[in-house]
Amino acid sequence: MKITVEHAAFAAAVTYVSRALPARPPVPVLAGLRLDANNGRLRVSGYDYEVSTDTSVAATVTKKGRALVSGRLLSDIVSRIHGDVHLELKGPRLVLRAGAARFTLHTLPFSEYPAFPEPGSPAGTLPGPAFAEAVAQVVCAVSKDDTLPFLTGIQLHHDQKAGTLTLAATDRYRFAVRTIPWKNCDLTADHTALAPGKALLDAVKTAAADTTVDLTLAGVAGADSLFAVRGEHSTTTLRALDGALPTFKNLFPTKFHHTATVNTAALKAAVQRVALVASKDSPVRLTFTHDNTLRLEAGTSDESQAIDTVESPLEGDELTVAFNAVYLLDGLNALTADTVDFHFVTPTKPALLRGHDTDDQALQYLLMPVRLNG
Repeated sequence: MKITVEHAAFAAAVTYVSRALPARPPVPVLAGLRLDANNGRLRVSGYDYEVSTDTSVAATVTKKGRALVSGRLLSDIVSRIHGDVHLELKGPRLVLRAGAARFTLHTLPFSEYPAFPEPGSPAGTLPGPAFAEAVAQVVCAVSKDDTLPFLTGIQLHHDQKAGTLTLAATDRYRFAVRTIPWKNCDLTADHTALAPGKALLDAVKTAAADTTVDLTLAGVAGADSLFAVRGEHSTTTLRALDGALPTFKNLFPTKFHHTATVNTAALKAAVQRVALVASKDSPVRLTFTHDNTLRLEAGTSDESQAIDTVESPLEGDELTVAFNAVYLLDGLNALTADTVDFHFVTPTKPALLRGHDTDDQALQYLLMPVRLNG
């Protein structure tokens, strides 16, 4: 193998694939990053039995070939070099040159490297930017607790009648749901599957700039337990998680007694200020009043305290509710709307946050309040 590749493109490909490599690989070769040069392109790929990543960049291929090298080491190297990258395989060593820098890397044995999984046929096509945005919006509600693996996933549900794909995630304290239409869908019935949340987010980030993305849903004919996200020059497969999320339609209220509208940027800034004195046992308290004022408080009389206010028109009776500050900020950031509506049934029941004047397909963020003493 002997090739020359532009640095920025090579660095982006290596970074993308290396992000999915296991920190503690079950076998040493799975820490490797695979390089395949042929037909004017360099293919960069990795696999850890759960996730496979595959992307390619344009390259000047003087001699085709392949090499398997340490992904972490190569990622560190490409982040610190400049200029076009020259790669040449010399026996069991890969020589990398860029500018005045030269590295000689040990290669790993291809004979021990497992075969990549074969992704099934695409179930449909999605706009790359819209799909990436939808995943980024719901991933904030994915659980970080690995003791319940199904809560670390994003559920994807195909609605055959509506021709839509609904993404949902929850950690039991909040529920994020977003729906997007998709084209050329080849499914004939409703279908639901659970994808690993972080891995799906990494996959769609790479394809976010692509006009369209092909998506294979795990569990459909020919796909077995694999999701596949295919962009213009990248493919990621993800092994589905077992289990299913709660039926969220039964959790989201449809009738409300209180509705408040707040400027998102102003509210985020106020929450961040008062949250400086908040703790797990002292959440941020929000009081909505009839004089179009939202009063935010945190802390106690025995500790530090903070108070701030923002404008907020209210429909319904005045109320006071408390939220975990981090969860509230996550929802406000995910909504990406200039103005947010808070819908309440009672101060002790989950509140629904959504962008002002948005439709039912836009992000809906259901947030559990923190019960206040007294």
